[in-house]
Amino acid sequence: MHSILKKLEGSDQRSIGRSEEVVSDILKEPGLFHVLIEGLSAENPIIRMRVSDAMEKVSLGRPEYLQPYKQQLLELAAHAVQKEVRWHMAQILPRLNLNHNEKIDVVNTLLAYLSDNSSIVRTFVMQAFADIAKTDEELRLSLRDHISELAATGTPAMKARGRKLLAEFKG
Repeated sequence: MHSILKKLEGSDQRSIGRSEEVVSDILKEPGLFHVLIEGLSAENPIIRMRVSDAMEKVSLGRPEYLQPYKQQLLELAAHAVQKEVRWHMAQILPRLNLNHNEKIDVVNTLLAYLSDNSSIVRTFVMQAFADIAKTDEELRLSLRDHISELAATGTPAMKARGRKLLAEFKG
């Protein structure tokens, strides 16, 4: 196991462990980003959770690190069942340079995530829909409708996020 992944081991699912340290390591040595991609397939769910957290944080400032792994990420996201991985994938996927058909595939993956029991996953899906809508006029109205439905039926946090996102559609 790579030393980067060893830093993400642990037993407490409520902790991100040393993922901040891993983010720093990757930003100093971008060639290590592939280790995070590999870690998404780790058998250990804590490593997968922390890898996806670190990947989300790295890609926030350096989305270009994702691009060489676009196909892998799309496939991994489509098969993800772990809620922590799903909510990070919902944040990560809109950062990829996607063509229209790939955006449709991502939307379909995210629609599947809506069956997740986690309201955090569903809330990040709402945000992902808004982010994708900004880059694809053809999907804009249907994504707005999904956000509107989730804002009407979701948890109080989802309703609040939905109001904010829907206001951006009007702006």
